[in-house]
Amino acid sequence: MTSLESAFDIIRHDCEVLDTERIELTESLNRVLREDVISDIDMPPFDKSAVDGYACRKEDIRSLLTVVETIPAGVQPQRTIGNNQCSKIMTGAVMPEGADCVLLREEVEVEVDGHGKIRFKRETTAVNICFKGEDVVVGQKLLSTGARITSSQVAAMALAGYASPLVSRKPNVGIIATGDEIVEPSIRPGQSQIRNSNSYQLFAHCQQFGCNPKYYGIVKDVNESIEAMIQKARDENDVLLLTGGVSAGELDLVPALLGKIGFQILFQGVGIQPGRPAIFGRAGRKYVFGIPGSPVASFIVFEVLIKELLAAMMGLTRFVSIARCALACDVKRQKTNRIGWRPVSITPDGNAHPVEYHGTAHISSYALADGVISIPVGVTEMKEGSMVDVRLF
Repeated sequence: MTSLESAFDIIRHDCEVLDTERIELTESLNRVLREDVISDIDMPPFDKSAVDGYACRKEDIRSLLTVVETIPAGVQPQRTIGNNQCSKIMTGAVMPEGADCVLLREEVEVEVDGHGKIRFKRETTAVNICFKGEDVVVGQKLLSTGARITSSQVAAMALAGYASPLVSRKPNVGIIATGDEIVEPSIRPGQSQIRNSNSYQLFAHCQQFGCNPKYYGIVKDVNESIEAMIQKARDENDVLLLTGGVSAGELDLVPALLGKIGFQILFQGVGIQPGRPAIFGRAGRKYVFGIPGSPVASFIVFEVLIKELLAAMMGLTRFVSIARCALACDVKRQKTNRIGWRPVSITPDGNAHPVEYHGTAHISSYALADGVISIPVGVTEMKEGSMVDVRLF
């Protein structure tokens, strides 16, 4: 049985990063950057007013001020501010030469003498100016290669002129379910049958992680059928995910077939609970995971192992979100020879509360969870109040 740390090393070892492509900025959300984003301008690019008001010299704010022009946003000022002068200015407009502050419009009395003059009604004022380059300067790195692009990062790229960012190609992931007992969700299961939740969960996981999944359906436990479907999916994808048929039973056909087709099995059996029978293999630039058929094991194998591969393929540097929480109650288990994973919800006061969980078939418990916690090898109990890292979904 391979330790989790060793499995990570095997997955990352010599993993080839996918090719890149340039895409439209509007299509970049959730993609993985493959270039640093460097600003080509100062931001703001000029001194600008932070408010609607009157631009003037701070030394003149106790005097009557003559309005010499109005400056809308996007218009270059035409007048220099002199002694006891001001310009009416809009938020975001360029500051006129000579002015060093902006009086808030709400704090000004207008046309106090009937000749277009104003008087400031307070004793002091803030500067109310956004100065050139105070946010970003030319040449400053805004984002690093390997970042997952978020909506806020899209805004930063737009400001820096990255209309066509360079990103990783999305991994193509083929999903195959095996098993005579599996039926599709649209079918009411008969005796000895169960609906196929694994494939749809894996499909959604892949979509959420930024991949192109393709579902190949359910294959019966027949050597020839499984072999033909594996070959087809291998030829059409970068990564192949097979659920079921990976243990040591008489009808667990996947391991031998993967070797026959040309995959080198790099590990078979991992020290995690659930998910121990997981298989990982490689054939050139093609990768395969054999995943246990139990729904929770399938979920955990994707969350803990498959994400590791997909992140390495896309050059993604950060993909795990952790919340540090206190346990809301005790957590116990019996078997301790593997790292255990338990679903938890985060309470309104920020504690990690284990959700009701009956075992590896209880995938519906995960619909109520915000994440999972890990229980170290050799640990049978974690006490209420213990600090834990919640791996968020």
